[in-house]
Amino acid sequence: MISKRQANREEIYTRILDAAEIEFGLKGFNGASLQHIAERAGIPKPNVVYYFQSKENLYRQVLNQTISNWNDVFDKATVDDNPADVLDSFIRTKLKQSFENSRSSKIFAMEVIQGANHIGEYLKEELRPWLQSRVTLLESWMQAGKMKSLDAESLIFMIWATTQHYADFEAQICALSGKECYSEEDIEKVGDTVCSIILSGCGLS
Repeated sequence: MISKRQANREEIYTRILDAAEIEFGLKGFNGASLQHIAERAGIPKPNVVYYFQSKENLYRQVLNQTISNWNDVFDKATVDDNPADVLDSFIRTKLKQSFENSRSSKIFAMEVIQGANHIGEYLKEELRPWLQSRVTLLESWMQAGKMKSLDAESLIFMIWATTQHYADFEAQICALSGKECYSEEDIEKVGDTVCSIILSGCGLS
């Protein structure tokens, strides 16, 4: 049972993260300020410092949360699961996130393009072991004959790149398609196409 005090702390924590995502998305790391983040969250600046200590820590947490949300579906998959179901769900979930919250993907993309100066250690110490665990899972499916044998690491990179493209290149996609936003039907159609191409390449349907 969550106490009222704990619920209040979690609500403030979430408000700060949401405000920080907007601020970093609009101004980047250098242009954002804890004061403006606090104003967006509707709380005093000392509260932001209390929860996150510094702008860099808050920035890292925004990025870490983005990665965690992206990979949550795939993270729970096991060797006993059907790879077609897992990959289909993984691709569609990431596409939906790209269409509905492109800002977080753009923040991550700019951080990596600029050299991953703030999350380099996270990528090496946390995301790399995660990636290797998912490569091992894919290879176990391949060895069991559940899917075509291919380079598992490249497959994961391809899924990331394809799905995040719709967020990172949002302006280009909207300009070329003539659509300011995509409907649920549009997103489903994109998902059908991307899943069909990737899954068929893996020998899945």
